[in-house]
Amino acid sequence: MPDTVGSLTRAALLAACLLFTLTAHAAAQQLTVAPAPARPEFFSRYDFHMNAAGLIRSQSPPIVDERFSWDAHFGGSFDLVDYVAGRAGVVLNYEAVLGSEFRPFDPNQGNYILEGSLSKRIGGASEIAAFFHHVSRHLSDRAKPIGLPVAWNQLGARVLHRTSFGPGTVDVDLEGSRAVAHAYVDYTWMGEAHVLVRRPLNDVAGLFAHLSGQIFAVNPAIAGRGTQTGGGVDAGIRLNGRAGAIELFVGYEKRVDADPLDRLPQHWGLAGFRLLSR
Repeated sequence: MPDTVGSLTRAALLAACLLFTLTAHAAAQQLTVAPAPARPEFFSRYDFHMNAAGLIRSQSPPIVDERFSWDAHFGGSFDLVDYVAGRAGVVLNYEAVLGSEFRPFDPNQGNYILEGSLSKRIGGASEIAAFFHHVSRHLSDRAKPIGLPVAWNQLGARVLHRTSFGPGTVDVDLEGSRAVAHAYVDYTWMGEAHVLVRRPLNDVAGLFAHLSGQIFAVNPAIAGRGTQTGGGVDAGIRLNGRAGAIELFVGYEKRVDADPLDRLPQHWGLAGFRLLSR
């Protein structure tokens, strides 16, 4: 088992270091097309996000799952180098899932994402990118009953496109990837689609809606199950300030494998906020 942990960690660090070397990759924040600069730039873009949502669960049947009460994300994405024809980007995110098993705000999961990507611009409204994506999931404040880590590495491609309609924009993010290494999970191929619609009302306020979908092809020999699907939708109002923005939203989500170990989907409504640097 230690060899599995070590191989995943070494692969993640190696890929991340390789991407940094070549240039010297949400649930949390959708990636969008970035305009090309006039000349190559170092650290040309940085987007920070911090969001929290209360999870509104069905009371029928009248059994409350105390593992899922709140979901929070903290992280950012940045372009290490923009080489005009494309960019080298990095995504970092930490997710905390809170329940109410032992205390009113009881962190029971800590999930980490590390991604590196290299892109190529196609015209002014589209990009294609290759990415390496690492996910590691952990239990917090409780013993893990299995000796394996819960983690996987993905190697894939992404297409970004932006369309305008009057003062509004539509951003599309399509992704496909293969699990090149994994521990405990049964994922083999993964696909994601995100659509983000924004329409400003004035210089301060605007409306937005975000729709997402996921599909996980699996190895049935590991857990005896078939393809898994999930996704969600949220919408709300965005308020822009001089230093950043806040989004207030409500929505609905079906999350694949919401707990790291039980391999069961969960459904919930949600209401919360996002703090954004742009």
